[in-house]
Amino acid sequence: MKYEEIVADLKAGKYAPIYFLSGEESYFLDDIAARIEKNALTEDEKAFNQTILYGNDVTMTTVTDTARRFPMMSQRQVVIVKEAQNIRDFENLLPYIDHLQPTTILVFLYKNKKPDKRKGVFKKLSSSSHCVYFESAKLYDNKIPEWIIGYCKEKSYGITTKAAGILAESLGTDLSRVANEIDKLVLLLPQGGEIQESLVEEHTGISKDFNSFELLSAIIRKDFLKANQIVNYFEANPKNNPLVLTITTLFRY
Repeated sequence: MKYEEIVADLKAGKYAPIYFLSGEESYFLDDIAARIEKNALTEDEKAFNQTILYGNDVTMTTVTDTARRFPMMSQRQVVIVKEAQNIRDFENLLPYIDHLQPTTILVFLYKNKKPDKRKGVFKKLSSSSHCVYFESAKLYDNKIPEWIIGYCKEKSYGITTKAAGILAESLGTDLSRVANEIDKLVLLLPQGGEIQESLVEEHTGISKDFNSFELLSAIIRKDFLKANQIVNYFEANPKNNPLVLTITTLFRY
């Protein structure tokens, strides 16, 4: 399933018995798990029916024994397994997939390691109708501004295209870092407000004078001095100014 489809189901209160979340972009994995952790149970239900386990500390037998328990004074329980890639006996999940506990939401966060799809357990997880199998991929540099705009929209805020581009250029592809900066910025706005480039510059330390948009503007004005100042700044800070974003901005003109 796609990330957007999973989130739509979670917003509608539709939960699967098993979630296997893996891939390169940890933001999507953490976000899905956080939505389940926050919303699948009420605050009163969480005390007895929400369990967080860590792969370094448990075996798969411990995980499945926990998952097979019945909920207490609730219609479901939630079991979240973080660092699941460190569980050595993952194959022992196979019997549970065939005979799972329907009142349990079992979530695996499998990070920084690709599952070996030759193994039966991962084949079973990816093919089971009871399992949401999700692999996240890193977003390309030129997709980050679009993601920023969508993230703000989901939070009921706006952001100018230029402000989104400046954030993307300066923060790179680490979505957790980008989301954290946006969350700090929206605290400064009224509900439904718009993030503008002046707000980004004032509260993040990111300069609005040295970015691809200003480079394009300088080229259009034939301001060779300004254009070369920006190019020199990019050359001195290549990690903060990915060339692909600069090319994309110029190419659109």
